[in-house]
Amino acid sequence: MIACSASLARVARRQLNLATYHQLKQAGIPAGTISGRSRRGGPWQRLLPRVYLLQTGPPDTRQQALSAVLYAAHPAADPLSGSTAALTGGAALALLGIRDAPPEPLDVLVRAPRSPAAAGRVRPCPTSRWPATIHIRGVPSSRPVRAAADFAARTDDPDLVRSVLANVVQGGWCHPHDLHAELRAARVRGRPAVRVAAAELVAGVRSIAEGRARDTLAATDLPAPLWNARLHDPDGTFLASPDAYWPEEGVALEIDSAEYHYTRDAWQATLHRRLRLESRGVLVASTTPAILRDRPADVIAALRALLALGAARPAPPTVTARGHAQLELPLPPPYAPKARDTE
Repeated sequence: MIACSASLARVARRQLNLATYHQLKQAGIPAGTISGRSRRGGPWQRLLPRVYLLQTGPPDTRQQALSAVLYAAHPAADPLSGSTAALTGGAALALLGIRDAPPEPLDVLVRAPRSPAAAGRVRPCPTSRWPATIHIRGVPSSRPVRAAADFAARTDDPDLVRSVLANVVQGGWCHPHDLHAELRAARVRGRPAVRVAAAELVAGVRSIAEGRARDTLAATDLPAPLWNARLHDPDGTFLASPDAYWPEEGVALEIDSAEYHYTRDAWQATLHRRLRLESRGVLVASTTPAILRDRPADVIAALRALLALGAARPAPPTVTARGHAQLELPLPPPYAPKARDTE
C-alpha cells in the first residue's frame, strides 16, 4: 500500500495532480477504488473519459489543458513526452500568454493513424505531419509557429485570425516568413482570412488596426508604404518605428490606441517619439483605430496632403529607413482541407 501511494504521488507531482485510468491501474489502484473516489463528493474528479483530477477543487487552466493531452495520448506512452499527443492551436497560444488567443476549444494534435473521439471541449486533430514539441507551463505542446497555423486552420473569424497571427509575430514567437512557410505546409494558406493575414505579416503589418490601414490604403492610388520600418539617424541612432512610412516623401502614419498609448507615461512617450521624427523632417499623421475604422476618408485626406507636401520639398528628411518591403505572395493552389487532418 505504501508503494502504491508513492507511485501515485510521483504521477501526481509530474502531471499537475492529474492521472489517467491506465496510470492509476499501474500504480496498483483497483478499478472499484477509482470509481468510488471519483463519485460526486469524492476526493477525485473525472474530467474526461479515463482522465482524473486527484483533488476536490476545480481544475485551473493548466490542468484543463494537460487533461486534454492525457486524454488524447496513447495509453502506453508517457503523456508528457509529447510523442503521441500535444496541445496546439489557440489553447497552446493562450498558455503562452498571446493576446486574443482563445483558451478553448482544446485542440490536441494526435499522431496518426490514431483518431480518438472528441470529448467535452477537447478536439483531437490527427496528423501524420508530427511537429517538434515543447513544454508550455508543464503541458506538452506544439511550437508557437505550428500552434498558430493549426489555429488559423480551424478558425473562421477573419479578424481573430489576423489578430492572433499578428500577436504571435509581434511577440517574437516566430518570424513572419517561418509562419508563412508553416501555413503553406499546413495547406491552409488558401483560406481568405489566412492569406490576408499572411500577406500582411510578410509586408510588416503587426496588428488588426494596421491590417485595416493596409486595406484602406490598398483601395486608393496612394503609394504603398513600408510597415513598421525602423527609422535611424544618419549615425545609426534609432529614432522610432512608425506603423507606416513613405521613405520617398518622408511621411509617417501612427495608429495610437487608447489601450497602449493613453496612460500618462505612454502618452508622453508617444509625443516624444513624434517630436523626434518631426525634428528630423518627418511629417507625421496620427490617428486611432476607431477613427481609421469609422472615418477612413479623413485619414486618407490627411495622408494625401502630407505626401504632396513631402514630395514638393527640396530635400528628404535626415533619416534612414530599414523596413519591410512590400512582398507579393504567390497564389496558392485551391484550398482543399483533408478530412480529419490539420495538414
